[in-house]
Amino acid sequence: MNHPLICKLEHSAALSQVERSALEALTLSRRPVSARHDIAVHDNTDRVYLVMSGIAGRYKTLRQGNRRIVSFAVPGDLCRMHICGPSTRDMRLGALTHCTVVDIPRTRLTELIETHPGIAHVMRWLAMMELNRAREWLVNDSRPADRRLAHHFCELLVCLQVVGLANENSFELAISQADLADAMGISQVHINRVLQGLRAGDLIVWSKSALTIPDVERLQAFAEFDPGYLDLRPAKAA
Repeated sequence: MNHPLICKLEHSAALSQVERSALEALTLSRRPVSARHDIAVHDNTDRVYLVMSGIAGRYKTLRQGNRRIVSFAVPGDLCRMHICGPSTRDMRLGALTHCTVVDIPRTRLTELIETHPGIAHVMRWLAMMELNRAREWLVNDSRPADRRLAHHFCELLVCLQVVGLANENSFELAISQADLADAMGISQVHINRVLQGLRAGDLIVWSKSALTIPDVERLQAFAEFDPGYLDLRPAKAA
């Protein structure tokens, strides 16, 4: 697989070979994280976390002990780039599947941004794209549960296609129904019913950890999904 971070960033602008090499050097040391284990917790503020493989989730544990996943992180996603006071430090990052991650010193990433204008440009684009994703998740919460879940599947398809981990209509999805329920803010009983409804409507096929969308345009229309908010234009040539 190509380097997922570079693949993603070059959907904004081409990077020079020097800039690519600098990013590759930043991510040489990787560590595995088993599913259901935290990658980062609130007291780790001097690191930025890059997901290289697997699917992770940014989440918060509520007072009642419930978990709410507020976004998924897929290969190529930088997590905890911006720590702004206690309201963001209590957000955790956990592996939903087996993941490989890179712990990037925040000071080192800052040095690269200050040294390389091309990296600075694509990092600004990345920050805006993540803000757009967060806004879309908020909007998505107002949709009925079946359309909301369909929207999540459409977003995952696009984000994984960008880094070469999905074909035109399918991708590996090894997360649990409990994870989907926590991303939706509904019960496991409810998520099971929602999945059954999407299957019965021939909108998805999910078996053996692979999700297939028989008709992508139909699912996008059902979910009211417009990929424009992701701003993932064709990769630029150097």
